[in-house]
Amino acid sequence: MLTGLYAIHLELTSRCNKSCWMCGRRKIDKDYPEIKMNYGDMDIDLVYKIIYQIPKGIIIHFHSNGEPLLYNELFSVLSWSYKQIRHFDTNGKLLLERINDIIDNCECITISTFPNDSEADKQFEDVKKFLEIKGDRKPRVMVRFTGDVQNRERWDDLDVINRILHAPMGSYNYEKRIVKPEIGICLEVLNHLAIDRFGNVSNCVRFDYKKELVIGNLNKQTLDEIWNSKERKEMVKKHINGERNTLPLCKECDYWGIPRG
Repeated sequence: MLTGLYAIHLELTSRCNKSCWMCGRRKIDKDYPEIKMNYGDMDIDLVYKIIYQIPKGIIIHFHSNGEPLLYNELFSVLSWSYKQIRHFDTNGKLLLERINDIIDNCECITISTFPNDSEADKQFEDVKKFLEIKGDRKPRVMVRFTGDVQNRERWDDLDVINRILHAPMGSYNYEKRIVKPEIGICLEVLNHLAIDRFGNVSNCVRFDYKKELVIGNLNKQTLDEIWNSKERKEMVKKHINGERNTLPLCKECDYWGIPRG
């Protein structure tokens, strides 16, 4: 039983076609070149094997540390998962090129923007064109502002877009001061899983280049087995007991979780 599970991040690819200065992978690429050399795609058979195990109505975020529009089989994957709620984050560079794979084939997409992006104008025009072609059809489009994005007001004219702000979520050299909590119970630990392209499963979608929070692998185990595993239960217990500062990554995380007061 996958009781309590509401969302999964499924990394179709760890490749990316944009060098965002604030992205945590910039630092990882520099400090751990062996990881940079091993970027690639999830085997399509493994993708199907995983989707088959995900219950109807669960949210699947088809991204993690890569650009999902680079995945050649994206149309097939989105079509195959029609029983789930489909979403992915994208930088939008391939939005128009992959438009026929996206429209009416997922529920929501998020466009990520950040300050001092030399491609910001083209990104805006591509999103605007995408919306014109899409019309009233799916997906719903959101824009995520990472920091104080220049010319942000122009996005207001695209009134079908929901604008959201977010915490750094693993960003590098983030410009705002972040207060790190000591004891908040992380919602991702309670009701979420992240799966990398190799089938490694973690409770957290943030960069885990040392694989310190991996609790299983879907090449060897089922989703049910991992969700109900001793490893996951122990991690949840530590959060509930206010011991998140004893867990790698969790002790460095800025996510407050619950309760927030």
